[in-house]
Amino acid sequence: MMSLASCSKDSSPEDKCTGKTGGGGLVSLLISTSDDVSMGLATVAQIESNPSEYPVLDSAQYNVAYGHIYRITQNILNSGQVYYKDQFVWKVRIIKRDDVLNAFCTPGGYIYVYTGLIKYLDNETQLAGVLGHEIAHADRRHSANQMVKQYGITTLLSIITGGSQSQLTTLAANLLLLKYGRADETEADKFSVRYLKDTEYDGRGAKYFFEKLIATGQSGNTPAFLSTHPDPGDRVTNITQTWECLGSKVGLTFDTRYAQFKTSLP
Repeated sequence: MMSLASCSKDSSPEDKCTGKTGGGGLVSLLISTSDDVSMGLATVAQIESNPSEYPVLDSAQYNVAYGHIYRITQNILNSGQVYYKDQFVWKVRIIKRDDVLNAFCTPGGYIYVYTGLIKYLDNETQLAGVLGHEIAHADRRHSANQMVKQYGITTLLSIITGGSQSQLTTLAANLLLLKYGRADETEADKFSVRYLKDTEYDGRGAKYFFEKLIATGQSGNTPAFLSTHPDPGDRVTNITQTWECLGSKVGLTFDTRYAQFKTSLP
């Protein structure tokens, strides 16, 4: 398990805008980062056992598309702001479902993005904003916190370290169905801006996604990670305020490069 010292970095100027980094609060004293990775692996196994529901694109066959999403993800991870950059796996996969407007990240950093979301967005910065949001859920250890609340620390650790296959399957299913509360969603939005602040992207990437949803009348049909708590309009305001507090620059959107990404998908 992690020590108290590992959770006590000195505050930075950014902390007043987003809250302090440190990834997880009390859960970091109870659940190790390797436990997060184990929970993520259980979820990966569940996904791979159900290819009809989760048709993951082969990274060798679609190497151009994966090259694009790897680049975007690495730009975020290399921002210097992702607390568990070196402890988590941060593996990204694309799910071929044009009918699904979604992305999610398991504990330990296994990232999944649906083709429906990629094709819906207009530019690379919008996707970077969404990926930053998902990375924040893992980096802030929101899923681990939720699982501790659901199972209790003793039961959860027993499942992770020596549970039966059925217990691990149930745990993975619960993670896939997980919905975050208002506080977690707001924090993930803020940290998405923080992650993007010193990258080539505009830190308001997720804001532009929300605005697109609102403009196209789809805000009532948002995916779980962009659900009704808080309202999309409130989240636009929150992201803008965080961006202003951080003193962020106006970044680039990379429309042409993103169009090439979309054409590389099936």
